[in-house]
Parts: sequence; structure tokens; C-alpha cells
Amino acid sequence: MVSAHAQQTPQPSLPDPAATTVQAMGWMQGFPPAPDKLITFDNPVGNAYPRSRWTFSHIRELVPTANVWRGPGNPVALPQALRDLDGVRFKALGSGEELSFGESLARNYTDGILVLHQGKVVYEKYFGELKPERPHIAMSVTKSFVGTLAALLAHEGKLDPEAAVTRYLPELKDTAYADATVRQVMDMTIGVRYSEAYADPKAEIWDYARAGGMIPQGRDYAGPKSFYEFLQTLQKEGPHDQAFAYKTVNSEVLAWILRRVSGQSLAQLLSERIWSHLGAEQDAFFMVDRTGTESGGGGLNTSLRDLARFGEMMRNNGQANGQQVLPRAVIDDIRTGGDPAKFAKAGYATLPGWSYRNMWWVSHNAHGAYSARGIHGQTIYIDPKAEMVIVRYAAHPVAANAAIDPLSLPAYQAVAETLMRK
Repeated sequence: MVSAHAQQTPQPSLPDPAATTVQAMGWMQGFPPAPDKLITFDNPVGNAYPRSRWTFSHIRELVPTANVWRGPGNPVALPQALRDLDGVRFKALGSGEELSFGESLARNYTDGILVLHQGKVVYEKYFGELKPERPHIAMSVTKSFVGTLAALLAHEGKLDPEAAVTRYLPELKDTAYADATVRQVMDMTIGVRYSEAYADPKAEIWDYARAGGMIPQGRDYAGPKSFYEFLQTLQKEGPHDQAFAYKTVNSEVLAWILRRVSGQSLAQLLSERIWSHLGAEQDAFFMVDRTGTESGGGGLNTSLRDLARFGEMMRNNGQANGQQVLPRAVIDDIRTGGDPAKFAKAGYATLPGWSYRNMWWVSHNAHGAYSARGIHGQTIYIDPKAEMVIVRYAAHPVAANAAIDPLSLPAYQAVAETLMRK
């Protein structure tokens, strides 16, 4: 249940998607499940593949959470104009392999995918454990919600992006953030000693996860026992504002700032300012640590349809259900993107020319596409020119999106071009 976007080399071979479904493996089947098919928080690691194909759609059954209220009133229906997009053809990045959109979904271990065009559902499919009414963990898509809230408070003058982090969080005066600005946190140009190399058991990502209760701490664990405690241990590594460096702890720092500035929990703030205005079908929820602190780096869980509602609000310049939920200036600031030169230094081979702004990934392509991205295949992909939003939840066995992009990115572009041709 660790949540981040790590850049790793894709594995040369992957498990058979059909042979590792929940049904094929027998996970959590029967009452009670057989001992060797039981998934619990620490039995042995509930988020390890292929258990993750069950876990990612059942987070609330494993860990404590904080609710994000959908607000009063009835859900606002998503209009439908369904189309058969399975046959849309494209070529994979790198290999040049030609395949269809429908074929790519199993190859990327998709749990659910929904395509909106001009605000209407044109494609919606679910696989495995995910159902329309069931929340799925969004992983690092969470970060884009946190970045959006920060951009909103900055627009309202309640948060100064150019201020020192320590203006809001004096507790971090002896850490890597002592001489950092809020803007550098928002755009992830922080020099902090922290690794998200999932293949390295000693990487700090695992220390972060243990502190936040996202993986078992172990009987003899004596380290930090909350996100707050862990953030206060982080030390500097290199200068700030020189290069993009994707590190989940920056999102947790920003989430802490949001709580400090607003006087609200992250769940309350998200509900009040965004979630309760979308006409959502379901409450969302965050994973929390032992102090009740939400994971702002990757702990949000939503239904796929409600994720689509959020993406459509972003595409529609902050409007939803006849309301201006977010000022257009906030959306424009995100869509403009950050500094591609700083982003290029991070070496994302599948994202040439991209940048990062307010915890969103901005393509700078001809369609002005931008996205929220999470490990194992979680995505909000917004194409303004095509008037398209694609949301996907998945349980890919490889964490890094570098293993997923070669199929997903050209597939999304091909779908966009198909929709533009009507």
C-alpha cells in the first residue's frame, strides 16, 4: 500500500494477467477463506502482487481510514453515450508493437477504466475485484488532489508559495526543508535524502511506509511512528530548485502545510472545497497513520466514476454541476506546467518534454494533456483539445509507470484522436 511514482527499469517478463486474477488465485474466497488464501494487513504482505489484485479494491478492510464526505443531496448522474473503443489501434512506445485499446487493458492489469468525452461516458469497463460502487486506492494520484488544494489556497491568498516552509512548519527547522520554499515543495524540486527505489529494501520509502502504518512495523520496530515524526528526520541532499525529483515526502509536507493553514484535516478540507461539489456517488476515504493523519502522498481511495467526475471538473476549467468549484486561474496554473528543463534532469524516458506543476504531470503536447499518476497504473488523463478524460485503476505488478506508459500513453492518444473524428 506504499504510494509513490518511482522510476525503475521495467521487468523483462510479467505474470500472466489471466492466471493471476483474484478468481484464478482464489484469494479471499469462501467463508472463511482457506488459510493460504487469506489476505490480511501482515499475511504476509497484503499489497504484494498478486494479492494486490484484491487488496487495492479492499483497503478499508485492512487499515484505518478517514472519510471524505460526498456532501448532501443525490448524486448527479453521468450521462452516457457508449461507444465501442476496443478496436482502436495504436503502436507501443519503443517496441512499435501494434495492438488494440481493448488488448492493452489486460496487458496493463487494468481493474477499471472509464472514458469521458464532452462530459459523457463513452466507455466504462471493470475487471477483477473493482465494481462501480467500490473504492480503489488511487496511490499517487492523491498527490494531485493535495497539489490542487494548495493551488486553491494560494489563489485565495491563504498560502504563500514563495514563503519558507518553516513559516508554516517550524517543526521542520532542522530538516531538509529548513531553507526550502512552499513552491519548491509543490513542484518537487527539493534536495532531500530520500529514495523511492522499490527494489532496495533499505530505501527510505520503506521507512516512510512503516512510520505511516502502510506496511507492518514489526515487533522490534523503534523508528518513527507517524508521518509527522518521520518528516522531522529528513535531511538535505543537494541544492533545492535545481531539478525535478519525485519524492512522496514532499506531498506529505505539503499536506501538513494545508492542515496548518486551513485548520482542518485533509479529509475535511477535500470534502468541503471539492468532493462535496462534484455530485459524487460515494464518499472517498484516506488511509491514516496511528495519529489519524491522512496519507497525502498516496492514501486516497475513490470509486472510478467519482474519479472521473473530478477529472471532468478539471477539464471543464473548474466547473461542475453548474458551480465554479475551483477558479479557472487555478486550473490554468496547473495546465501551464512547470519548467521542462528541470524535469528533463530526472531522466523519465517515457515522458520527454513533460514538466511538473502543483503535483500534476504536464505533457506540453499538441493537445495540452496533463495527468495525475500513481504507481501500479492509477491515472487521471485529461486531454483538453479532445475534450476527453480517461481514468484508470489498476494492479500492475511493477510499481513504476515506466512499465505501463509504453502501452497507455499511445493508447490514450489514439482514443483521443478517434473521439475527435466523432
